Amino acid sequence: MQAPATSSVPPRPDTPSSCCFYSDLSSCLNADRNVGQLVRHLHTLLHRVIDLHTIPLGLTANQWRPLLFIQYKGIDTPAELARAMAVDTGAITRMLDRLEAKGFLRRARIPEDRRVVKVVLTDAGLATTQQILPIIANVLNLHLDGFSEDEIRMLLALLKRMIGNGEHYLRQSCQAVPHD
Repeated sequence: MQAPATSSVPPRPDTPSSCCFYSDLSSCLNADRNVGQLVRHLHTLLHRVIDLHTIPLGLTANQWRPLLFIQYKGIDTPAELARAMAVDTGAITRMLDRLEAKGFLRRARIPEDRRVVKVVLTDAGLATTQQILPIIANVLNLHLDGFSEDEIRMLLALLKRMIGNGEHYLRQSCQAVPHD
């Protein structure tokens, strides 16, 4: 007799009973009930609508994101930008090439360590970046149309709880993995 298949995801180590809303039945994971698919679809919609509004600024899909990281998160090297955006350094280099060609930023070597390249917004990049946050606020408000303030607060709280659960699980899982 063959042993039953086990999940490749370990159970949450500190919780004797976990949420059981979903099962492995395909009917439980269809698109209108799958919170992961719904969140991903919303993420895609948000970015597509933002992209529509950033095209007049001279930015194509997702070129606005690195500008925000540079301006508002203080990220100033290609390697940090790649980590923050969860993409490889080659993709960041190509994106920075395009943004530099458009005049939004420049790259400068640090005299103390010529291996380090700093990314700096130009005046045009700063002016453009200041127009992006109002676009994002308008797009978020568009997607929240018809929600009460209490519903928005509840949505934020629920999303933060899900994120917290996932982060907690990852921390616990990383601690449980033996290191060589």
